[in-house]
Formats: sequence, C-alpha cells, structure tokens
Amino acid sequence: MSVKIKLTRLGSKKHPFYRVVAANDCTARDGRPLEFLGFYNPMTNPAQVQLDAEKINQWLARGAQPTDTVRSLLRTHLGK
Repeated sequence: MSVKIKLTRLGSKKHPFYRVVAANDCTARDGRPLEFLGFYNPMTNPAQVQLDAEKINQWLARGAQPTDTVRSLLRTHLGK
C-alpha cells in the first residue's frame, strides 16, 4: 500500500476546515490517518496554514506522495 499526504475535512456545512494527514492510499477521505501533519483553514483572509515541516519531510523521504492540493500548499508555505 502506498501512503498519501492528503486533506481530511472538518468543520460545519459551508465552513470547511482541513487537517493535513498521512494516510494509506485506500483510506476514505475522513478515515483514520497514520499521522497528523498540520492544518489548513481557507475561511480566513489570508488562509491560515500550519504545517509540521519535519514530519512532512520524514513522510516524503519514506515515499509518501502528496495530493495536488497538498502539493500546492507545500510549494507556497514550505517552498518545496
């Protein structure tokens, strides 16, 4: 099984809040993750993003693949 770095949705209707997590590829969007890596709140202006760079680098070194959305967050906030 491959590991993905992806977003899980929290928050109420029309007020999303996302956690950045490492999870198995076949796990559901809101299923149990392997590890929490940060969060993303698009409802604030500017969007609030907090990422644990050390943990993310460890997962990327192990072969985890970020989703497209997480990849864009990593580019803008960590310079990866």
